[in-house]
Amino acid sequence: MTRSESVPVRSSLEALVMAAALSSRFLNTVRCNRLASVSSVYQNGMMRYSSSVPSDSDTHDDFKPTQKVPPGGSTDSLKDLVENDVKENPVMLYMKGVPEAPQCGFSSLAVRVLQQYNVPIGARNILEDPELKNAVKSFSHWPTFPQIFIKGEFIGGSDIILNMHKEGELEEKLKDVSANHKSQ
Repeated sequence: MTRSESVPVRSSLEALVMAAALSSRFLNTVRCNRLASVSSVYQNGMMRYSSSVPSDSDTHDDFKPTQKVPPGGSTDSLKDLVENDVKENPVMLYMKGVPEAPQCGFSSLAVRVLQQYNVPIGARNILEDPELKNAVKSFSHWPTFPQIFIKGEFIGGSDIILNMHKEGELEEKLKDVSANHKSQ
């Protein structure tokens, strides 16, 4: 083997070693000199990521993270909201979507069954607020949606009211709600 043949191999090997050293050095510099910290937390079955930029004068208020409900009173105020919903509405439905535009088949089924009785339906879209969804689950001790409450009593989901409808039990349960609605 001649010297000219071994030089390119050595140069390629040297280039590879140099590239590895530079990338390692770059990564160490980035890790040590980060301006923003990034963290992740596993919360309520989801991985949540957040970042913060300490004392960055270039960060405008519009781009800073916000919370819909202050951390101190979120569960209490949402619990009160759910209690009031259930108390104030003879038929209360927590669903995915709204009665005019359900966003899942089970919610759609619940709306269609309830509409057979011509009763006023109070409804909230749980997809708009994950904290509301958790508050409703906690209130009813039931994990799935939709959730139907009639005259303050938790009934269940769409499968349960469908069965009650077929057996004639739902008509009996909603009889005075229908009568009150028609007289108004």
